Amino acid sequence: MSNESSADSDFDFAELHGLFFDEAAEHLDAMEALLLSIDIATADDEQLNAIFRAAHSIKGGAATFGFTGVTELTHEMETVFDRVRKGHMPLSTALVDTFLASGDMLKSMLLALKTGGSGVPEAEVTGLCARLRAFLGPVAGGTGDQTSAAAPSGGPVLELVFGPLDEKFTAASVDCVVADLKDFGCVEEIKVESQGPVAERRFRIVTEVNATDLTDAIAFMADPARVKIVAAETGKTEVPATEVSPSAGSSVSPQADHNFGLFVDPEALPVNQPDPESAKKTEGSVVAVKGAAKPAVAASGDTASIRVSVEKVDQLINLVGELVITQAMLAQTASKSDPVLYEALFNGLATLERNTRDLQESAMSIRMMPMSVAFSRFPRVVRDVAAKLGKEVDLVTVGEGTELDKGLIERIVDPLTHLVRNSLDHGLESSDERVAKGKIRKGTVTLRAYHQGGTIVIEVADDGRGLHRDKILAKAKERGMAVSDAMSDQEVWQLIFEAGFSTADKITDVSGRGVGMDVVRRNITEMGGRVEIESAVDAGTRISIKLPLTLAILDGMSVRVGKEVFIIPLGYIAESLQPKADSLSTIAQRGQVVEVRGEYLPVISLADAFGMQSEKLRCEEGILVILESEGNKTALFVDDLVGQHQVVIKSLETNFRKVAGISGATIMGDGRVAMILDVAHIVGLMNSRFDKAA
Repeated sequence: MSNESSADSDFDFAELHGLFFDEAAEHLDAMEALLLSIDIATADDEQLNAIFRAAHSIKGGAATFGFTGVTELTHEMETVFDRVRKGHMPLSTALVDTFLASGDMLKSMLLALKTGGSGVPEAEVTGLCARLRAFLGPVAGGTGDQTSAAAPSGGPVLELVFGPLDEKFTAASVDCVVADLKDFGCVEEIKVESQGPVAERRFRIVTEVNATDLTDAIAFMADPARVKIVAAETGKTEVPATEVSPSAGSSVSPQADHNFGLFVDPEALPVNQPDPESAKKTEGSVVAVKGAAKPAVAASGDTASIRVSVEKVDQLINLVGELVITQAMLAQTASKSDPVLYEALFNGLATLERNTRDLQESAMSIRMMPMSVAFSRFPRVVRDVAAKLGKEVDLVTVGEGTELDKGLIERIVDPLTHLVRNSLDHGLESSDERVAKGKIRKGTVTLRAYHQGGTIVIEVADDGRGLHRDKILAKAKERGMAVSDAMSDQEVWQLIFEAGFSTADKITDVSGRGVGMDVVRRNITEMGGRVEIESAVDAGTRISIKLPLTLAILDGMSVRVGKEVFIIPLGYIAESLQPKADSLSTIAQRGQVVEVRGEYLPVISLADAFGMQSEKLRCEEGILVILESEGNKTALFVDDLVGQHQVVIKSLETNFRKVAGISGATIMGDGRVAMILDVAHIVGLMNSRFDKAA
């Protein structure tokens, strides 16, 4: 039996690791956001308390799992911030900077612990701890203001009994609780009266606070269900462990699982529940409840949530995709039957299609996340880069609630970071330069997200100096690029995305090496998106990224070449037309071109590109689909347009291999596989050949 219990304990311990790392990351993100938004001159008490609780919660979890370095650093952080929130120390820019640096260090330490990578150098952690202790001044040396740890007098003598505790938790958890009680300033004397790795440990405590407040103080670190508080002189139990039982609707188990209260919401405990009579008196008012962050699963149906692995969500979406394909096949087969004779069948299929589409949308929405997930990291980026450049900058975010697929959000962060840093370095002028131009001293960088049709648009805009057309063209000519003064502004702006292209006068550690913008365009193109630029001298620059809402479903136009069907993503289609013979011509060494409203576009035959046989021999007999990518246009010659579809994307690399010009595949209603064209590759390849021939 003992061996089985040990195995169960190990399993629970391992399970809690993942939960701790997830919640620690959330606490660090919340703490960073609060530090960046806090007004140093008039700090809000709620913000200060929230920052303190974030550090305190991380420390509690770290101590439980024996992560000593994390425990030490967070202990110093909460000690310093406890002084701040109690008004014994002023909040300062230097302190905020140190806390931000400590947060960065904690992220690195937690990542190393989570992945088993190389740890953070101990000297760096020790240095940060010393920086934090330096803010305590004379308090650290035992003199000066020590109000936060003042010894109360005349209070009742209470005894805390912890246990029985798991062997892995005893030393770290209980010792950390002891330190916490001292930090809360509610203890005059703490005496360990019994020891042992598994035995109960007793602490003799002198305190002025009542048992309820004392329980609340230790709820961060120890599950109150495992703690008894008794009046030592009488032996009367003040808050016996057996009385800490869940009330109706509570999310706390009577047995209180092995998490030792680390992830339990104190709000759910009876000691923090208002009695019915007091609830009636305070009806309509806001009641603040002390405690840690809300648990992952809440009791209320409106706020309930559950953590599910991404793999499970992806599996669900794949299965729903297969269901959509099966439904389309059934509809295709039924279309050959008489709807009058098979009315019930057609009605059932119509209901199946409607329910399948609703199910697909619901499944896809699980992966959708608000853009605030990506935008939340940029206040820190702007703050640090602006300070390094000596510029005054305001960051404005608009449309944070706009939703995008989780996979796309993760991949868009790096391109956005490049664009924001470039706006700060190249786009915005220095304060003195802005004043000389008649602008306000502070520059503004705006991040905006919104839906446009079936796509999402993410903009990075600044009110700086703008792009200089002549300077960009001169630099392009200097590098031997094929450019001309007759190029449109859009074509000129796209030059900044060429590899190694930079107009910076000097190289800095922020930007100027010509590395980044080409990566931005390549990454966005790989996501099925495109980049557009608008700019005006001394008015600013706006870079717009247009992305599909998800990488799993595509709105496309199906086209036919011979007996094969291909899918063209709608986002790349500018228009389609049947050309007249006199609009077509052939240019030596360049091939065929078509004139569309005064603009000559290269023509590429989809049949020739993939070595197929076309039914239409001349362009005027078929259809030209005008494709646009990265400011370039190409006319794609196909036999016919089949129709517009929403298709489920299947990876070609996973199921076959990578094919140039093909980005994926889908299964049509008749069971045939249709290839999805990689428009960016086709347009880029065609225009490259066209330019070389020139």
